[in-house]
Amino acid sequence: MIGTIVNTCTILTGSVIGSVFKKGIQEKQQNALFTAMGLAATGLGINAIVQNMPNSNYPVLFIVSLALGSLIGTTLDIDSRFQNLTSRFSAGQLSKGLSTGVLLYCIGTLSILGPIQSALYGDHTYLFTNATLDFVTSMVLASTYGIGMALSAGVLFCWQGLIYVCALALGNFMTTDMMTELSIVGGFLIASSGLSILNIKDCKTMNMLPSLVFPILFCWIVT
Repeated sequence: MIGTIVNTCTILTGSVIGSVFKKGIQEKQQNALFTAMGLAATGLGINAIVQNMPNSNYPVLFIVSLALGSLIGTTLDIDSRFQNLTSRFSAGQLSKGLSTGVLLYCIGTLSILGPIQSALYGDHTYLFTNATLDFVTSMVLASTYGIGMALSAGVLFCWQGLIYVCALALGNFMTTDMMTELSIVGGFLIASSGLSILNIKDCKTMNMLPSLVFPILFCWIVT
């Protein structure tokens, strides 16, 4: 799991560096960073949707996944629980930053395929590449939301660690269809997170997180 460990460390390091820069940033500059991160997240989400939608063999699956996932998440009130938890660490908008960071770090081709390549073939190329990207992203996020963004490193470690263990136990269980459908749903979640940061619409993205389970279950059952 050396690739995952490196990826986790880069996020921690980037978060520390970004939080140091935050101390010298004025309110006007912080607002500019909020806007930039909101636009970036929205753009990345749309890009993931546009790239993967034409390759989908189950064009209705993402609708069902988002609907069922949102119902479950709203029933469990994940968003409010998450905000209450993060409020213990920060009085600002850390919850928005963490939800955006977790999605950007975890829901992507490199972050999902990386642990599989590492487990099955001992190839850490994807994870090292992802670590470089996450290093830059974590600096920007931490300069906007503070040192609390380091918490997302723990989530990434658990996420990639789970995929790594599953790959060892089940082999190459991540099929192309599963990756495509997961990326589409993930794209919508990332875009919704961006809209929340921009204060266009509070989509309560954390309540939609259970949506990510349904593409995995569906494709696993089908195959």
